[in-house]
Amino acid sequence: MKNPYLLHIFNPTKNVSPFDVNMAYETDYDGVIPYANVTLEEIHGLTQDTIFSRGPSGLKRTCLFIGGREFGLAMDMLNRARAAMIPPFAVSVFADPSGAITTAAALVASMEICLKKRGETLQGKKIHIMGGTGPVGVCAGILAGNCGAEVYLVSHRGEDIAQEVADEYNARYKVLMKGAGSGSTEDIMKFLPQTNIVICAAKAGIRVLSADQLEKADELLIAADVNAVPPAGIEGVDAHDMGKPLAYTSKKADAIGALAIGNIKYKVHYRMFEMMKESDEPLFLDHIQAFKVAREFLAD
Repeated sequence: MKNPYLLHIFNPTKNVSPFDVNMAYETDYDGVIPYANVTLEEIHGLTQDTIFSRGPSGLKRTCLFIGGREFGLAMDMLNRARAAMIPPFAVSVFADPSGAITTAAALVASMEICLKKRGETLQGKKIHIMGGTGPVGVCAGILAGNCGAEVYLVSHRGEDIAQEVADEYNARYKVLMKGAGSGSTEDIMKFLPQTNIVICAAKAGIRVLSADQLEKADELLIAADVNAVPPAGIEGVDAHDMGKPLAYTSKKADAIGALAIGNIKYKVHYRMFEMMKESDEPLFLDHIQAFKVAREFLAD
């Protein structure tokens, strides 16, 4: 086969995600080549080996994907790959560690839709992201912060740890996220009665909020859960919910479930693989582009 569509997956962890491999073949890449345990220092050489081994027509059919589990490292790898290119030797790059970028984009875009039905926006809303120091939480926090929300990354390890993570990404992305702790019921009840949006981005299979706790969330407008593994991260939020009112909350908060978010995430992921194949110019796809695509799907 002459000039096949090739996708090289650079992964800093031991295993390359089967999800990413499957998605690439679903988008009709002819070859998907995984690389495990790739270091940041190796990205430059691997990228140049990729771009200098194909002619102009082949370059348009060559793409890179950055995986792994860390949002910051994936962004560093994307930037290192971009810096290694020497026009006209350049190819498209898409970063999505653990699917966190496309998941966060789908999540925040879904929140916007629910707020719009209430005549509201994210501007000025207090958002507490439980499990917020992980890749989905960090990325969702950055996107929501860019929309004018007051974002808190919440960690069961305590406020100080959460603030360290917030400070790191505030410096990188010019947002103003804050840290909060959730190590005890007392910690949770310090913020829950005042928050407008609560997100569960904690480890799968762990319940972080009960219905009894949410009954005291007097200002809550949205409860979103990205955990599809039972039990639900937020009690009462079904995996398929997209805006279903939670009757036990004061303002009948809109529930957004993991599979509803996942449906949008899948479409965004698929579309971004398509975009790389279709573009005549190199694309560098990160959380900003993923959020734009998610908004477009939900606007339809």
